[in-house]
Amino acid sequence: MGLTSNKILGLAVLLAVLLFVGTIWLWPRLARRSWKAITGRVGLLIATQLAIFASVGLAANQAFGFYATWADLFGQETAPGLVVDHDPAKGAGPVKVVDTQTVNVPGGSRPVSGGQIQKIEVSGDRSKIASPAYVYLPPEYFQPQYKNRKFPAAVALTGYPGTAEALIKGLHYPQTAHKQAADGKMQPMIVIMMRPTVAPPRDTECVDIPGGPQTETFFADDLPRAVSDHYRVGVKPENWGIIGDSTGGYCALKLAIHHPGTYAAGVGLSAYYKAPIDVTTGDLFQGDKDLQKRADLMWYLDHMPPPKTSLLVTSSKKGEDNYQDTQKFIGKVKAPTRVSSITLDSGGHNFNTWRREIPASLEWMSSRLSAD
Repeated sequence: MGLTSNKILGLAVLLAVLLFVGTIWLWPRLARRSWKAITGRVGLLIATQLAIFASVGLAANQAFGFYATWADLFGQETAPGLVVDHDPAKGAGPVKVVDTQTVNVPGGSRPVSGGQIQKIEVSGDRSKIASPAYVYLPPEYFQPQYKNRKFPAAVALTGYPGTAEALIKGLHYPQTAHKQAADGKMQPMIVIMMRPTVAPPRDTECVDIPGGPQTETFFADDLPRAVSDHYRVGVKPENWGIIGDSTGGYCALKLAIHHPGTYAAGVGLSAYYKAPIDVTTGDLFQGDKDLQKRADLMWYLDHMPPPKTSLLVTSSKKGEDNYQDTQKFIGKVKAPTRVSSITLDSGGHNFNTWRREIPASLEWMSSRLSAD
C-alpha cells in the first residue's frame, strides 16, 4: 500500500483506536508494581502514542502532499529519477501520456463537460531532464467548436519537497480552473502541474547548476516547447504563465523575470526572493557569483533591465514570514514590469491560505494571457 493510500491511513487510525481501547481495558490488570506490569503500561502508552502520531502524520501528508512514496519519505530516491538522456528519434516525442483521470467536478466523467487530467512524462531536449507532470485540459479542449483553437497555459508548481498530486488533491487547481471558467471569470486554460524538484531528492531552486541539473533551462525552454508541440498551446510569451507556492512561488517569479520571452505572467504564492543554500540544495552556484546574484530577485530588480512581464505576489500581514520582503519587492519593480499583490489579514504558510488565493490568481493570470 502506498504512502498516500486511504487504506494505509485507515489501518493506522484503526490501530490507534484499538490500542487506545486496549489500553483502557487492560489498565486495571497492569495496575501492579511488578516489573512486568510496569513494562506493559509503558509499552501500551508508547504503542498508542506512536499509532496516533502515525495517523496524524499520514493524514497531514495526504492533505499537504509532503511525500509521494515511502522511498520519498525515507530519502531513498536516487539516480534513476535525476537526469536522463533523451533521443527524440527513439520514442514518441518529448511528451508521453501515461494515464488519464477525470476531474472532480459536476459532469466530470465526460471530458466535454468536466475536462480531463492527463499524467505525462516530459523529456527535455536541451536540459536532458525528464520529469512527470499532470495536465488539466478544460472541457472546451474536447468540444467540436473549439477543435482548431489554441489555449493559454499555466505551469503550476508545488513547494519543496511537495508532490504534483497535491496540486490536484490539496490545492484543487483543476477544480478551481474549471469553476472560474464556467463562471466567466477567466478564459479556459490548460494547467501543467508539477513539482519543481525535477532532480529528486535535491532542491535545485530552479537553477541551472554548473555541472548539475539544468532546471531553469528545463522550465524556461524545454517544458513550454514540449507542451506546445503536443497540445494546442501557443508558443508566444502571452500564451504562457507560471504560478507556484513557497519554493514553487520563488521559481515562478524568477522564471517570469529571467525569461519574459517565455512567460508573460508569474505568480508567487507565499514566495521568497532569494535561493537558500542548505542541506537540501547543496552548492547551487559552484562559486559562480554572477549566477548567485541572478538568483537573488531583489538584486536582479536593482541591477538588471526591468523585464516586460507581469508579476503577482501574495502574503499575509499575520502568519507569513515574507510580508516585509514582499513589500520591499513590490517597491523595487519598475516599468515595463507590472506588479500586483494579494495581501490577506491573516493566513499561514499552508494549503488553506493558498486555496484562498488561487482563484483570484488564476483570474489575474487569465487577464494577462491570450489564446493565440
